[in-house]
Amino acid sequence: MEGPSGQPLMRTARDAGLVMDACFSHKTTRALLYASNMPEKFFDLSSGDAGEILQKLRNYRIRIAVVCPPGSVKFSRMFPEMAEEEARVGYFEFSKRSKRPARGSYRDRRLQPALGGDFSA
Repeated sequence: MEGPSGQPLMRTARDAGLVMDACFSHKTTRALLYASNMPEKFFDLSSGDAGEILQKLRNYRIRIAVVCPPGSVKFSRMFPEMAEEEARVGYFEFSKRSKRPARGSYRDRRLQPALGGDFSA
């Protein structure tokens, strides 16, 4: 499942349900998202958005990878530590660039949430 590169997808932490719905409807537990798909405050840990989104997805065993090219967003001071810990647990992966996916991985399908809109790139 892949989010639309360069387009917003989640505007608030509550929109994590869009990712969950899309994953469930396509029978996958993995999503490849881009920094532009995340709420503006996701990369600022003091907002709580990152924790809320990651917890919601983890509760349903959905793993996400977020591609964030260097200089594309400003991280809060503690964000890199949180990302490292989440990657260790296995439900969140953070990358500076998109890697060529293996068959059956994050990019099996484009993310098209059930709650309206065609988000294919």
